[in-house]
Amino acid sequence: MSARELLDLAGRHPAALLALGLLPPIAALVLGWIHGRGGGAGSPWRYIYALLVYASCVPGVGAAVVTAYTLFFTRENLLDKNLLVYGLPIVSMALTLGLIRKNVAFDDVPGFDRLSGLLTLIAVTFVVLLAIRKTFVGVIFVGSIAKLAVLAALVFALLRWGTRALLRRGDEPRQRPPLP
Repeated sequence: MSARELLDLAGRHPAALLALGLLPPIAALVLGWIHGRGGGAGSPWRYIYALLVYASCVPGVGAAVVTAYTLFFTRENLLDKNLLVYGLPIVSMALTLGLIRKNVAFDDVPGFDRLSGLLTLIAVTFVVLLAIRKTFVGVIFVGSIAKLAVLAALVFALLRWGTRALLRRGDEPRQRPPLP
């Protein structure tokens, strides 16, 4: 089964897509009501929030990658695509993360730093691939060599931080992103 066939299959079940898209934000809202203000960092709640973060971010990031690929690489019109497949997971992810942030700090959610490292890796890789695809073969850099070196160092630092955040062991301390 190809990715296109999988997206078409998902598009044929709008009720299931709508239910799966609305479940994480509604659950985050209900959890906030259950434990009250400031109680989200407690033992059972933060693990439930971790589950909600992953339940919303995995499809949301997948949909964002597919949407960006559709826009920038295949140059298809998004008006011809199913909004529930391409847009709902992204909106659900943003809404869920916003509601969770109101209830608990992301530093208290187990595994969130790994997920943010993965998101950074995916974003930087996508931007690099897009730049390579759009680059003319006879590359002319209109900046100085120093600017090129700074740009290369920045991309390297982001990739290195994202990889370390994703692959660090549980007993290693968290690292802050290289940018302020």
